[in-house]
Amino acid sequence: MKTGSNRRSFLKTTLAAGVAPMFLPARVFGAGGQTAPSNKITLGMIGLGEQGQNDMRAFLSYEDVSVTAICDVNKRNIASAREHIAKAYGKDEVKVYSDFRELNADPAIDAVAMVLPVHWHSIPSIDAIMHGKHIYHEKPMGMSFEEARRTREAVGKKKVVFQFGTQQRSEIYFRWACELALNGRLGKIKEIHVSAPGGRGVEPAFPEQPVPDYVDWNRWVGPAAITPFHEAKLLRNNHENIANFSLGMISCWGIHHLDIAQWGNGTDGTGPSTIEGTGTFPKEGAFDAIERWKVRFEYANAAPVTFVCDGTPGFEHGIRFIGESGWVHCQRGGIRASDDALLKDPQNKTGQMPVCLPVSKDHGRNFVEAIKNGRRAICDVGTAVHSDLLCQLALISVKQGRKLKWDPKAERFVNDAAADAMLQPRIFRDDWKLPEV
Repeated sequence: MKTGSNRRSFLKTTLAAGVAPMFLPARVFGAGGQTAPSNKITLGMIGLGEQGQNDMRAFLSYEDVSVTAICDVNKRNIASAREHIAKAYGKDEVKVYSDFRELNADPAIDAVAMVLPVHWHSIPSIDAIMHGKHIYHEKPMGMSFEEARRTREAVGKKKVVFQFGTQQRSEIYFRWACELALNGRLGKIKEIHVSAPGGRGVEPAFPEQPVPDYVDWNRWVGPAAITPFHEAKLLRNNHENIANFSLGMISCWGIHHLDIAQWGNGTDGTGPSTIEGTGTFPKEGAFDAIERWKVRFEYANAAPVTFVCDGTPGFEHGIRFIGESGWVHCQRGGIRASDDALLKDPQNKTGQMPVCLPVSKDHGRNFVEAIKNGRRAICDVGTAVHSDLLCQLALISVKQGRKLKWDPKAERFVNDAAADAMLQPRIFRDDWKLPEV
């Protein structure tokens, strides 16, 4: 493998054949123990807002990854990203694109990180996958279940590595809680409680502003319905609470904790049988995505899950696995149990129980290692679609205002055309459409 193109060709061939490629030590390729440029994974970044630059800085720190291309319709984001690249590499020599399709078509790029507003998640990702790029796909999957399903189909067809941005699977407390639940250390699991931040609520409407020269607003809005520009809409904390651009916190935040509930419930490969929920939406102002909710998922062969927004009486932020003999509660930065002795018992430590979950200490690093070794990432596309589905079902149940029956195998509602229609994408603006798979 003397050139980058030869290395990429070798990698794609071995992955397609289902064989883990064997890489020689970095010292063979580069002086001083450093990975030679020809043996680095070349990465393109699509979306360089707050989260995009957070993800990019992590990838910049990996010695065997080279961020070679960036794409954004916001010139300020581009400028900021180039500063970080210059700081990491000593120069800001990077390809700059304003159209994700050009970046995805670049044969010199091995992998893509998609970190865009939610309404843009599916189209660029599927396009990247169909160009044979491995993909780090930020959560959630998209604005509809069909978008997630189409992404899964593309990954299956192109045999690329897919990593979902639910990074809690790479944090020890969540893995530990799930292993306790799966190993019966709490007794039979009777109930799982999930609580995540709710929506923003009432906020005065954003008055129209002239579009500044640093952003292409038409391209930023893309497949969504066109709305008047206001600089505040560019902020993640705002556009994720606007239904034109997002499903709201029930999806953007809920996916993190629902994903862990799925992991500890042993339901990564399936879904619930019934869903019933209630919720409220702001009646006026800038934000119209769901504000508060309470949803219950019943499973055929697993514990039921009750999913609420923070502040709901009787619930606490995080994930609580409740068993016949005790409970464990996890959230970012901590874990608690009904009895401290449960966590102090050496036999209950993560990795010491019969059922051991995959270990990842760094979500981005896990993605890179999966590419290099031809294996699945810790939150691959199958897992991602099933976890993300819960967010979709929760919102549909609230909007329908009635109990819904779900067929996990067929991935459709049972004899319910009205609910099934809500699994489909909304009408895209202009000529935008989901890429063919």
